[in-house]
Amino acid sequence: MDNASYTALTRQSGLMHEMQVLANNIANASTDGFRAEKVMFAEHVKALGPDADSLSMATATVRDTVMSQGSLGQTGGAFDLAIEGEGFFLIETAAGQRLTRAGAFRPNENGDLVTADGNRVLDAGGAPVFVPQGVGRVGIAPDGTMSAGGQPIGQIGLFLPTDPTQMVRESGVLFDARGGFEPTLDGRMMQGFLEASNVDPILQVSRMIEVQRAYELGQSFIDKEDERIRSVIEAIRSR
Repeated sequence: MDNASYTALTRQSGLMHEMQVLANNIANASTDGFRAEKVMFAEHVKALGPDADSLSMATATVRDTVMSQGSLGQTGGAFDLAIEGEGFFLIETAAGQRLTRAGAFRPNENGDLVTADGNRVLDAGGAPVFVPQGVGRVGIAPDGTMSAGGQPIGQIGLFLPTDPTQMVRESGVLFDARGGFEPTLDGRMMQGFLEASNVDPILQVSRMIEVQRAYELGQSFIDKEDERIRSVIEAIRSR
């Protein structure tokens, strides 16, 4: 296989990867707190010698998470929380502490504030948030302070990754901040609201069509290049 075919194949591999990312974005367009992803293409150029043209190949293995604000929808739920601005909720999972923008919480039978999956929500100090039983309606201030009967009973923490480039997406709406995280006051919580996915389905479908056309064009080139090589081989054999 010659250099042109190798270059085309690396491009096809990147387009296939981008298609998978786009499909996942579209599938989560209605998932509260979901953050869209995009693929970053990189070009690698290698010199082949003083008398040969350089070889250029593309890769698309890096995913970039889009952090734009999703729309806020009112639910009226006492423990439904949306973040306006920057910040993430800190969640305790079996795999460790994770960040999320999905704020559909509820108290469990022990009084711990948990996600729909049963993971405990943590405060600014990294401790589980506890909701006392029988205190009536709980109010939650923009800074996360919870109060009942005019008395504070806890505070839900907001966090930012120390190094956003080391924040790795896990399943669903969870992120592993491998570079660490720290409390922040830049965002504000809104009680009785949930943040929708920031995926724009129309843009995602439009991009998917572009990627599909680019992939088909690349495949056509590979097929023609394969025919050219076969013709050359057959011509040499017939001599």
